[in-house]
Amino acid sequence: MGDKPLPTEQGYKSAYKLACEQLKNCDIEEQCQRSGAQFKVIDSKKVITVEYLNKPYQIVLPDVAISALGSKEEVPLKGKILILHYFTQAKGTPMTGKLITFKELPAGANYFPTFSKRAIRPLIERFGTEPHLLQAAARKLGGYKADYGDVAVTIDAFRRIPITLVLWRGDEEFSPEGSILFDKSISDYLPTEDINVLCETIAWKLVRLHTS
Repeated sequence: MGDKPLPTEQGYKSAYKLACEQLKNCDIEEQCQRSGAQFKVIDSKKVITVEYLNKPYQIVLPDVAISALGSKEEVPLKGKILILHYFTQAKGTPMTGKLITFKELPAGANYFPTFSKRAIRPLIERFGTEPHLLQAAARKLGGYKADYGDVAVTIDAFRRIPITLVLWRGDEEFSPEGSILFDKSISDYLPTEDINVLCETIAWKLVRLHTS
């Protein structure tokens, strides 16, 4: 199968609107337990705090205002959708300790060409010849060393979603290679299409952190 088409801006807006409706209809306290989020009532408003890429984000109800704690930066629409989808769809499944590839996710083989181009390729192009630099960039997202390939790091994208990035050095004979691994439970927290977007987001954050 070829590349999946990029969602349009209108498509993202529709997805966000739907996610907001799903949030309003879910059991907030139960989903906090399932997702590892925190819940408080502040000034008569319900406040959910979700850890996303090593930063706390607040969702304030009833207006579903999403913001990064301690920052005035606007949260990108894709980020808002990922945060809402993770919170509303979390099933609370324990980590299995078994790692799988993207192709092993539901419909992962169909999405893989897109996933490889947008999430794995940027990592290889930026870090493939100097994979040790990946560790330094990943630490800025709370990443920690993992024992795979020549260099690997695990980043906790959300409380229940560790993402492991693996690189193999290239040489005169072989080009650098990369892979991204997931705990087998990940599909109980996000659908495959969102995992694709999440990994692309992480990859480009790492590239920018390395060059900044």
